[in-house]
Amino acid sequence: MSKPFMLYSAGTANGHKVTVFLEELKALYPSLDYDFQKIDISKNTQKEPWFIALNPNGRIPVLVDRLRGDFPVFETAAILLYLQQHYDKDNNFGFAPKSNEDSEVLQWMFFAHGGVGPMQGQLFHFKKFAPEDIPYAKKRYLDETKRLYGVLEIRLKNREWLVGNKISLADINVWPWVRVHGFGGIESLDEWPAVKAWVNRMAERPGAQKGIAVP
Repeated sequence: MSKPFMLYSAGTANGHKVTVFLEELKALYPSLDYDFQKIDISKNTQKEPWFIALNPNGRIPVLVDRLRGDFPVFETAAILLYLQQHYDKDNNFGFAPKSNEDSEVLQWMFFAHGGVGPMQGQLFHFKKFAPEDIPYAKKRYLDETKRLYGVLEIRLKNREWLVGNKISLADINVWPWVRVHGFGGIESLDEWPAVKAWVNRMAERPGAQKGIAVP
């Protein structure tokens, strides 16, 4: 019998957002298991016609929901919201619809989706992969990533999670990026102690550990 979900992804920060949440869900709802196919982005597998049919943007990850007619979902934040809305029946990772906390989750997800991910992704590119050394670009994206960490520090000061008093999609959506800060040359999170504590708090969760182990 096939598992409820098929995930096409890779071991990147964006990929790990979804695997972390799937593992967190599976711990609470054991029937919500998934198959995984690694996409070799170095070979542009995500640009092949079969993948473009699932995600016209040609980016990982893509989730296919076999329980709902092989319905495909792309964009990490959209996948997280889809899974939570359809399968987190006890609302363990969300809040009451239309509540202030529900709005705050969306605000912090959009903050990460439009800020931390793109800026830190550009930092990684110009630091590690650009064919020429462009000091201005490296400094620009390093400074912006640090600024965004400062925003997280403001929010996390004197609180354990980004929204409410429990882990939510807001945390899962940004933690996989912040945890790999060293790849962009930010060697320590000591400058942001609340963020550092939060990163470590997330890292202690079995679901997070299993999620980031998916290649």
